[in-house]
Amino acid sequence: MSNKKIALITGGSRGLGKDMALRLAENGHDVVITYQSQKEMAAEVVATIEAKGQKAFALHFDAADFKSLDNFVEQLKQTLESNWGKSSFDFLINNGGIGATIPFAKATEEDFDRFMNIHFKSVYFLTQKALPLMNNNGRVINISSGSTKFSVPGYSIYASMKGAIETFTRYLAKELGPRGITANVIAPGPIETDFNNAAIRNNPERKAIMAANIALGRVGEAKDIGGIVAFLCSDDAGWINAQRIEASGGMNL
Repeated sequence: MSNKKIALITGGSRGLGKDMALRLAENGHDVVITYQSQKEMAAEVVATIEAKGQKAFALHFDAADFKSLDNFVEQLKQTLESNWGKSSFDFLINNGGIGATIPFAKATEEDFDRFMNIHFKSVYFLTQKALPLMNNNGRVINISSGSTKFSVPGYSIYASMKGAIETFTRYLAKELGPRGITANVIAPGPIETDFNNAAIRNNPERKAIMAANIALGRVGEAKDIGGIVAFLCSDDAGWINAQRIEASGGMNL
């Protein structure tokens, strides 16, 4: 996909989503990012992308507020038309999410519903509602977690929703295949960002323990994931479909 495309990245104001947006811009693509609360940080990402010579725009999107989904899709339509003169885009990267360490015995229905809405229900239906706006031969990239393959105490809700995303992605690949749209999952291992209250960055002992279980001897950084997204959105990755790509540096081997 050598010519310029447009990507939609949820949760693109910081962390993994920010790096994904910057890497796609470096590859010559335009980007729409969403933010939930970090409007100023989203504006900085947009400015950085524009400085690279690409177009970018930031939209507010609260994945926890399911009733706002139709309004968001309508805003996306208007943004594509007013900024690009187009009615469609190419790459959907479902990256937005939250983190919390919640022991199973203490998990509440409220916790469950919040994680389900943000990590599964909104991803499922945003993808469905975005499909009419997606060009053929596009890409859907969903973000899962290493915690679907190795158990991390306190992540039973989060990992269960990510497991659902992995199954959903295979179905997407099957049902979108006739349109030439691929669907894949990236499953990061531990990444040092501000995710889950910067749980890794703020706990050097925990960080060291994690690094010791990774073949490459360190935890990940945001830049370790952005390049994978950029690759999956390239022509070279066109034959990769329905795959769970773990990006953990070789954890728990």
